[in-house]
Amino acid sequence: MSAGEATAAAAASSHGGGGMASARQPRRAGLVYGVVTYLIWGVLPLYFVLMAPTGPVELVAARVIFSVVFCAIIVAVTRRWRHIGALLADRHVVGPLAVAALLIYANWQLYVIAVETAHVLEASLGYFINPIVTVLLAVIFQHERLTRMQWAAVGVSVVAIAVLVVAYGQVPWIGLGLALSFGFYGLIKSRVADRVDAIGGLTVETTLLVPVAIAALVVVEVGMGGLTFARTGVGHALLLASTGVVTAVPLMTFAAASRRLPLSWLGFIQYLGPTLQFLIGLLVLHEPMPAARLAGFALIWAAIALLLVDGALQARRAHVPRG
Repeated sequence: MSAGEATAAAAASSHGGGGMASARQPRRAGLVYGVVTYLIWGVLPLYFVLMAPTGPVELVAARVIFSVVFCAIIVAVTRRWRHIGALLADRHVVGPLAVAALLIYANWQLYVIAVETAHVLEASLGYFINPIVTVLLAVIFQHERLTRMQWAAVGVSVVAIAVLVVAYGQVPWIGLGLALSFGFYGLIKSRVADRVDAIGGLTVETTLLVPVAIAALVVVEVGMGGLTFARTGVGHALLLASTGVVTAVPLMTFAAASRRLPLSWLGFIQYLGPTLQFLIGLLVLHEPMPAARLAGFALIWAAIALLLVDGALQARRAHVPRG
């Protein structure tokens, strides 16, 4: 969601005759939608662990196919075929969404690989870093100016990554890949945010990815030991089919939250997802966390704290009346 949309949503919730009481109710509902969204995203590692013996290539391809099916059902129920057709016919929309689709496919693939190769902690690192990547992309591509505190957060993050390189013995490619792919995905989606809603965007993106998904399934069937779908029981087939629901539902709840909450609130809630992923990797999946690696994470958390404090200060200044 763009800052403009957040402002519009906040302004819309302030209108009407109910005053402060009526304003609280949408925000309370928005908070519930936001928490539900990041709870779902946060527990995805456990969900993907259940997918064994399906490999990451088949799993992501299945996610695309079943997301298209689920979106088609929603579009049919809401009778929005004309809207989807208009999006597909608009080259100014389809072009950016095609690039966004490839980025989110790469992001999904990296994430599933992280889960299936016991790198959930590194995946959580990627989503902790993502807001800092977003800040840098805003400077590079949208020529925004950073505050001193934001520059400090960037500097601390660079040090943190250097510490993590030493701790891992190599560059944490999965974490950086997740942060960069999702950062660029958000940047591209922000360019068409005023014309593309959550379900419309997901429908178009996954539709454009169907040829990629089919090619991936053929590769798995022919050269990677064969597909598991429909060969490992009805329960497993239904679990794979549920990936469409698990992909679309949090996007819908996020859209509902973004219409009811200020952007600053979403900025705080977004850390619930990687925090849950971190705890799952550490406490449930028992991935190693030596002191040097923990020091790198601690520096990332310090950078996040700087961003949160800066955001809170800016929000406070924006609400101070000017005389």
